Amino acid sequence: MRDQPYRRNPLLRMSYSLIAPLYDLVIERPMRESRKNSLAALPTHAQRQVLISGAGTGLDLPLLPALHRYTALDFNPAMLAHAVPRGKHLEVDFVLGDSMDLPFADAQFDHVVLHLIVAVVPEPQRCLSEAARVLKPGGTIILFDKFLHPEQRAPLRRLFNGLTRRFATRMDVVFEEVLRAAPELQVLSDKPVMANGWFRGIVLQKPQEPTRRQ
Repeated sequence: MRDQPYRRNPLLRMSYSLIAPLYDLVIERPMRESRKNSLAALPTHAQRQVLISGAGTGLDLPLLPALHRYTALDFNPAMLAHAVPRGKHLEVDFVLGDSMDLPFADAQFDHVVLHLIVAVVPEPQRCLSEAARVLKPGGTIILFDKFLHPEQRAPLRRLFNGLTRRFATRMDVVFEEVLRAAPELQVLSDKPVMANGWFRGIVLQKPQEPTRRQ
């Protein structure tokens, strides 16, 4: 049996099953434009294989260009059930699986989308390193999430993190620390998006020839 790190947090699994019907009411409208802007980083000139890792209820799906082949993965069956109708206009496979232990071969996808998942999973570094593993050389990882900056104090976020990380999301994730788990990735762009820069839109690329940052 594959190692599935998300199973170590049964409260997180249960909470997302419970909030699946309400998730869209809270998340969809205020983040729609930011999602759309982030997904504009996908190419529109040729068909590619795209992984949506942590697809949730499928809020990204209506915003995706129809020419690509998609795989939408999430650890929660209730979330995926909400996502399926949103993918009717796309060529998409829905997969029940773990973003921290992807059930795919190395270098399988041209692009990986990580929207609001890296700061949710218990092990953000593992989530990013798995995305890098299944990404083809030359491909990109498109992130939209909330991240602290290095040495940013954010005392209230860190205070509440002990509670929120158990049933919803982490509030203490520093992107630059997560990036160390995938040293082959290069930052193409990093832009503040929402909440005074707490949410960021980031595009990473896996070089054709692997390199490591010094």
